[in-house]
Amino acid sequence: MIEFVETDAGTARITWHKAKKPQFVLALSHGAGGGVEARDLQALAQALPAHGVTVALVEQPWRVAGRKVAPAPKTLDTGWRGIWPALAGMQLPVVSGGRSAGARVACRTAAELGAHAVLALGFPLHPPGKPEKSRAQELLGAGVPTLVVQGGNDPFGKPDEFPEGDYRLIEVPYGDHGFAVPKRAEIGQERALEVITEGVVQWIASLG
Repeated sequence: MIEFVETDAGTARITWHKAKKPQFVLALSHGAGGGVEARDLQALAQALPAHGVTVALVEQPWRVAGRKVAPAPKTLDTGWRGIWPALAGMQLPVVSGGRSAGARVACRTAAELGAHAVLALGFPLHPPGKPEKSRAQELLGAGVPTLVVQGGNDPFGKPDEFPEGDYRLIEVPYGDHGFAVPKRAEIGQERALEVITEGVVQWIASLG
């Protein structure tokens, strides 16, 4: 089911993947360079409804409008705030999440929106090659239970670069920023996605 939502940043689009007896809503937005067709977002949308999690894939207004370049973080946050009533209207705990830029938005807005938890997929800890420009404070400041799923070879921040903090981290071996793994890797692409979906299922179940 597709739902269009008007926000102060423009029209957003939510594609719902509903569970029969949902216990949580997991809202997932895309990064600055792609849409909800990303392999990890699609894998979670297909797998989680069977585990009692309704998944809402959220396309930010800039993407719905056909623009190719994401706006400033402040505008992304505005778009995310605008879709929140549609999520909260399900009368279930909402896990706020996304990949890359979407993960940053989820972290920045979690406390104010009353998110139950945050799922950060491919959190861009720093720009590639610029570890001194850390965005760790966004992650550490989420203020709610947080799971980071990070590729082992992510140029935006490898798992061992992340600071200690009150969050969990799952590593996808050999994965890049989009969780693609090399053909020569010991882990295949299908298994890499299973690492993500299985880890997220277990984590959400632990939230109670």
